[in-house]
Amino acid sequence: MILRWKYPVLLLGGIGISNVGAWVYLIALNLIVLNETGSPLAVALLYILGPVATICSNAWAGSLVDRLNTRRLMMGLDIFRAVCIALIPFLPSLIYMYIGAFVINMANAVFQPSSMVYMTKLIPKKDRQRFNALRSFINSCGSLIGPSIAGVLFWLGTPYTAIHMNAVALLLSAFIILLLPNVDQTKEEAEKQRFTWKMIRSDFRVVLRFCKGAPYVAKIYLLFCGTTVFMTAIDSLEAAFAKGVLLLSDTRYGFLLSVFGAGIIIGSMINSLFAKQLAVNRLIGFGTTATAVGYLVFYGSHHFHVAAAGVFLIGFAVTFANTGYVTFYQNHVPVKVMGRFGSILGIIEAVFIVALTALVGLAAEFATIRPVGLLSSGGFFLLGFVAVKAVMGSRRGKYFSENVVTNAS
Repeated sequence: MILRWKYPVLLLGGIGISNVGAWVYLIALNLIVLNETGSPLAVALLYILGPVATICSNAWAGSLVDRLNTRRLMMGLDIFRAVCIALIPFLPSLIYMYIGAFVINMANAVFQPSSMVYMTKLIPKKDRQRFNALRSFINSCGSLIGPSIAGVLFWLGTPYTAIHMNAVALLLSAFIILLLPNVDQTKEEAEKQRFTWKMIRSDFRVVLRFCKGAPYVAKIYLLFCGTTVFMTAIDSLEAAFAKGVLLLSDTRYGFLLSVFGAGIIIGSMINSLFAKQLAVNRLIGFGTTATAVGYLVFYGSHHFHVAAAGVFLIGFAVTFANTGYVTFYQNHVPVKVMGRFGSILGIIEAVFIVALTALVGLAAEFATIRPVGLLSSGGFFLLGFVAVKAVMGSRRGKYFSENVVTNAS
């Protein structure tokens, strides 16, 4: 048992270090931009760079991921991001800082499908659900520890000190990946293929054929994308609602974020401890609808305690949804096309994130935040009903049976 979990634990350690570093980098970069401009809009542009970078990179990222050695690619991306981040304090102006952040986000967009393919190959099917729950737990701990470390680093030095610490964290993550086994043994011929637009167009057709041949798998993944789109758009109003409508102090708002983190930690622990008892389809159905209910409670609240209950439910329930969706994805999308499938459908997700976030932001600007938040949460709740209908029923049982033969092999 210990030997079986040796490499997964090592991988989780690398994920944890990288996640903490990402939070330190994000907070530090926000402060640097805010200090230089004094403009909340300038900070908001940083958040738009992520999905825009995804749109620009995902058309070709999957073609790289499915042809290159994922372990070497992940190490190279970690080192590349570390160098780019270390250079940020030396950039001469804000525009170069935005360009640097955009390039880093593009590297992040390539790293995500790379790590998903690598994890799917490394982790046996019977351990994936528990591993995904533990990964969610590690990420949630990072969201709590990262800001605390950033605060200490700001106290000891400047935001630039925190930026350099994140570069060190990424180099450490690359070293941990070096210690992991090589799961790609036969990619030499694929790596020699010339990277052309013809290859990319061919890969689009490969993904389209897979979606036509496995429409149910594509449907569930698109529901996962829809969950991410709604959460990102609705979350964009969260700080303004808490501070501007509920009139929470900085201390209470900080505690509200801690309650969210506590919900994620508790949900992740339950998912990890009871992985064998929790069916993947129920994780998806319950997690999606309960997360939407949490948003309805939050944006319908008039008091701190009700808002805290809603935020806790969001954190608690989203771990079930994420664990269910990711486990289903790993079990039913072949690893030989997983990079292309995730990247190309990720373009659709990123486009809708930009569109819906902009729509929600504009609606909140011209109306009031509460009805916009409730209306958006209601749309998310309807998506939850669609998810429940999609995963329940005897006809879908073969996709969620413990004995189903995985395509990801």
